[in-house]
Amino acid sequence: MLRYLSIRHLAVIERVELELDAGLTVLTGETGAGKSILVEAVGLLLGARASSDLVRTGEELAVIEAQFDVDGAEVIVRREISSSGRSRAFVNGALATAGALRELAARLIEVHGQHEHHGLLDPESHLDLLDAWAGLEARRDAVGAVHARLTALRAELDTLRLDEREKAARVDLLTFQRDEIARAALQPGEDEALGRERARLAHAERLQRLSAEAYTGLYEHDASVIAQLAGVWKRVAELASIDPDVAPYLESREAVQVSLQDLAYFLRDYAGRIDASPERLQAVEDRLALIERLKRKYGPSLDEVMTHGERCRQELETLQGSGERAVAVQAELERTEREYRTLAGELSSARREAAVRFAEALVGELEGLALGRTRFELRFEPEGVQVWGPKGLDKAEFFVSTNPGEDLRPLSRIVSGGELSRLMLAIKTLSARRGRGATLIFDEVDAGIGGATAEVVGRRLRALADDYQVLCITHLPQIAACGHHHIHVAKSVRHGRTVTTAERLDPERRAAEIARMMAGETVTADLIESARRMIAGGAIPRRARAKGESERRKAKERA
Repeated sequence: MLRYLSIRHLAVIERVELELDAGLTVLTGETGAGKSILVEAVGLLLGARASSDLVRTGEELAVIEAQFDVDGAEVIVRREISSSGRSRAFVNGALATAGALRELAARLIEVHGQHEHHGLLDPESHLDLLDAWAGLEARRDAVGAVHARLTALRAELDTLRLDEREKAARVDLLTFQRDEIARAALQPGEDEALGRERARLAHAERLQRLSAEAYTGLYEHDASVIAQLAGVWKRVAELASIDPDVAPYLESREAVQVSLQDLAYFLRDYAGRIDASPERLQAVEDRLALIERLKRKYGPSLDEVMTHGERCRQELETLQGSGERAVAVQAELERTEREYRTLAGELSSARREAAVRFAEALVGELEGLALGRTRFELRFEPEGVQVWGPKGLDKAEFFVSTNPGEDLRPLSRIVSGGELSRLMLAIKTLSARRGRGATLIFDEVDAGIGGATAEVVGRRLRALADDYQVLCITHLPQIAACGHHHIHVAKSVRHGRTVTTAERLDPERRAAEIARMMAGETVTADLIESARRMIAGGAIPRRARAKGESERRKAKERA
């Protein structure tokens, strides 16, 4: 559930902070006040594409942040958009990709914008809606997993069944690459070790001279460092006898002496270990050149060259035993096809049985949304045109008739905007899962409706809020009166800048806002009282029509 939403410097919004509760929250305000910008902000949290023109003029950064309650745990999602067009997303403070954001948000929130319900016009979505309603997702996922195995087995079998010329050419290529890498007898990390050795060999004379000079200065002659240290320690001992604070340094004498002697012995032997011969340097250069050549062909790293050699060996074994493997894969493919056919057939039967119940339930819901004469079917493609796919054998499409006497036709060809909005709402009501706690946002689900139909839609939204947290942007007082909570969005000009604000309304201001929605600018005491009755009972008096409905009726009469 969405608990808190903060928006800063997004379009006309300077700063908006909203604390949200369970139930139905309605958002109202004049057209152009910025209500849809709130929905756009939530869309950005869902991973929608961001652009620099979303950042408020004069600001460097737009920030949207939301706090979700997920099964009692707090999840904080944050999106930042810079004026240069760069965008970053965070989940609980950790940087997240847009893909990860979309994946997370899909489990938390759904946005149905002014045009989102048009997704219903795509027949590809219809089977998904049925599966969600009937709880068939797990079966469909199982079918999808078997289909993925089928795809992999068919690809392997195609490889195993290469014709003899293709197979011989492939074997020759793999053999050459395997042998070339094998002859090199590569060792992990060899290129790095050889690089270090080459550096030593290239500077062998200087390394020998420096180590000899250092050894001599440290140990070999009378004025060496170690010889002079005896005098140093004698003086430190005299200091310590006078000042006890010097004593700890005297105690380190033995450790210093041992370290210097170890260094002297290392320097003495170091020069002798350096092979300064030009032959060794050439051998190292040749070896490095071989490794670099192999890395260019099979790399780019030495590990990848070695891995490629192993892949060649494994594929050669497969090809050389391809006859036996092909028989085994063919048998496994046939078993998997039978498994797919069984699972997909069971899923198809379950879908057809569920489709009847879904149609009956949907017609019942539509009856309560002033579409009582609607007929509805989910029609499946004939079995002869079935295609095996990750979703099973079926293709299906919604067919609807909203007028008596008219044939059922594909949904995309007949419904109006208002009918489509109510159809989406009916499906969402049917698909509600108790305890899910997800958030649904409807941006103008009231498109194309009014009067008694609007009242029914409002009550359906309130019923949907028993299972979901619902946020609804509306222009209709009948729907606004059904909310558990009411937020008013307003636009004003401050210091020459447009500013959008959003605030929760108390009961008195809520009644005044609904009265404004009913009558426009002229709000009387009687209208406010009518608004209070609407809020209390969820019904609007017949004599007080919504302003938009009245205007549409008058325009129709004039026409």
